[in-house]
Amino acid sequence: MTGQGNRNAMQERLIVGLDVPDVEQAAKVVRDLDGIISFYKIGYQLAFAGGLDFARELASGGTKVFLDMKLLDIDNTVAKGVENIARMGMSMLTLHAYPKAMRAAVEAAKGSALTLLGVTVLTSMDEADLVEAGYEYDPHTLVLRRAEQALAAGMGGIVCSADEASAARRIVGPGLAVVTPGIRPEGAERGDQKRIMTPSSAIRAGASHLVVARPIVQAPDRRAAADAILAEMAAAQGQDLSGGE
Repeated sequence: MTGQGNRNAMQERLIVGLDVPDVEQAAKVVRDLDGIISFYKIGYQLAFAGGLDFARELASGGTKVFLDMKLLDIDNTVAKGVENIARMGMSMLTLHAYPKAMRAAVEAAKGSALTLLGVTVLTSMDEADLVEAGYEYDPHTLVLRRAEQALAAGMGGIVCSADEASAARRIVGPGLAVVTPGIRPEGAERGDQKRIMTPSSAIRAGASHLVVARPIVQAPDRRAAADAILAEMAAAQGQDLSGGE
């Protein structure tokens, strides 16, 4: 694949997080990145400020939307939510990687184009945070356990730190998405992330999609920031993207 071909391929794999207070600002980000970014994440902040209607609008125009809702509830409630989200035309949806919830979601999403992602361990959490929450596993062990469970449940992929992407890829194989938030270019601020990695390192580790918010959304020149990340991802293309070994 040529250098330009690599870069074009990366446009399908870079997801920009619309972590902004309102739809007006989100629309400005999308306009600024028109023609260079085709995939956006909408989470709680924007979802509860008109973002769900905005998500529908984006999807209806052919833009891919990753709805980051991290669902977890009784099976029936998860299933009904997934059914409605699939009807919205979303491309990706997160739920916490609990086996019962994942199985209910997979059944509800059958026949749709929705990719279900199991959230393993939040990238803002380290071992001390897991101990405080009552887990007996360290982050790495828990991520791999939940990757196994996501694969067994028939999920479309997982969300994990790029630190665990290589090991998780060996578990889920080449067919599932491995989506990594906590991506920070060299020199960028960590923010509230504790387990981070650069774009090129994450691609080489086996990540299928990178989620980047603040380093692009808060950049003085959003287009230049996104273009630099795409170039870094493209440079890593071809360096064992499937397994990170």
